[in-house]
Amino acid sequence: MSEDHGVSPGLRAALDPERAYELDRRHVFHSWSAQATVDPMVITKADGPYVWDRHGNRLLDFTSQLVFTNLGHQHPAVVGAIQEQAATLCTVAPSHANGARSEAARLIAKHAPDGLDRVFFTNGGADANEHAIRMARLHTGRPKVLSRYRSYHGGTQLALNATGDPRRWPNDTASTGTVHFFGPYRYRSAFSASTEEEECQRALAHLEQVIALEGPSTIAAILLESIPGTAGIMVPPPGYLAGVRELCDRFGILLIADEVMSGFGRAGEWFAIQRDAVVPDLLTFAKGVNSGYVPLGGVLLGEAVYSTFAQRPYPGGLTYSGHPLACAAAVATIETMERDGVVAGAAELGTEVFGPGLAELAAHHEWIGEVRGTGVFWALELVTDRASREPLAPYGGTSPAMTELVAACQRRGLLPFANANRIHLVPPLTITEEQARTGIDILDQALTAACAKLG
Repeated sequence: MSEDHGVSPGLRAALDPERAYELDRRHVFHSWSAQATVDPMVITKADGPYVWDRHGNRLLDFTSQLVFTNLGHQHPAVVGAIQEQAATLCTVAPSHANGARSEAARLIAKHAPDGLDRVFFTNGGADANEHAIRMARLHTGRPKVLSRYRSYHGGTQLALNATGDPRRWPNDTASTGTVHFFGPYRYRSAFSASTEEEECQRALAHLEQVIALEGPSTIAAILLESIPGTAGIMVPPPGYLAGVRELCDRFGILLIADEVMSGFGRAGEWFAIQRDAVVPDLLTFAKGVNSGYVPLGGVLLGEAVYSTFAQRPYPGGLTYSGHPLACAAAVATIETMERDGVVAGAAELGTEVFGPGLAELAAHHEWIGEVRGTGVFWALELVTDRASREPLAPYGGTSPAMTELVAACQRRGLLPFANANRIHLVPPLTITEEQARTGIDILDQALTAACAKLG
């Protein structure tokens, strides 16, 4: 029997980028895509904040892929942790304790809001939200969950029904006990607010009315992204999350904070909800917990929900819950963030580079209607006209202008995150100030070129 444990012939052949593209189009079914028209970029390698395409072009990754490579690509500490764990224990059933999972749970709880010190591990953010809702329903004995329009909570059935963007529409059964409400978004206010304070007060009054009309005794939880991510990086006004917490307390409703995208330093805090000193009953996470190197998510539980299942079995689980390779990557990621001051660095990048740099960009480009964000979590809302605020692309869609802008960025060496009429600036938290400014400069050039071409 051969003892050759090197790279398999198939994987060696897959290093050919043209073959990778050909086999992708022949066999791979892509998410959120019309299959006959999708034209995926082949990524051949990555390092730090950069990726390379099949033509050898290096691009500065301002997407962190799907906003998860918080430590950048191929971080040696995380890669080394995975390799070391693989040499000892690649996998184990979740009913058994293993050191990687135990240490990951300790580190995650260490940085969580006070009182959230139990972790249920999942494979990603969608199933984390699914289980958080299930826990809330079992704990309260109530069926409904409220979530905001302009939100994203995952691609599984319940998480997608709780989502508040157009991806829900083709999959919406309207039978999962999900109810939507308007959250604060002053640039396109649903409440005709002219100030952040008005937006906050009116959004809370609206939510209170929705609770009253739906029936407080029917509502298990309010599920909120602490900062809505894919929906537009809409940082809530001061007092909003505290106001939601007060409504939940008043009506016996659980507050679930979705930190899948905003957690683990992205917003300049370990968790974005800590910006408002609010403690939720449940908190979901994924993505940045281990920079996405191996799929991992989870739910942080407070004592009240944990106690519900102290003597009563929790009716849920996953084959790969707390997978050793994923948890080893989480341990290395969190230890690296602690050692290198990554969270404080992300906050500083926001105040010193992204905030002022994007404000200056807005002063020179009429397409930029609003700049918003915090930490390394920013969005440009692009419009055809600042007075009318008409979006540069329709809600849930795209446009020739957005397509040209993305292409102009890529031609200049920047991989941008585009969604509808927005460009999100979400590079790795470990990006240097020089690299961040380079990305902003490329975007400046691309905006000038696209606007000149399309008017």
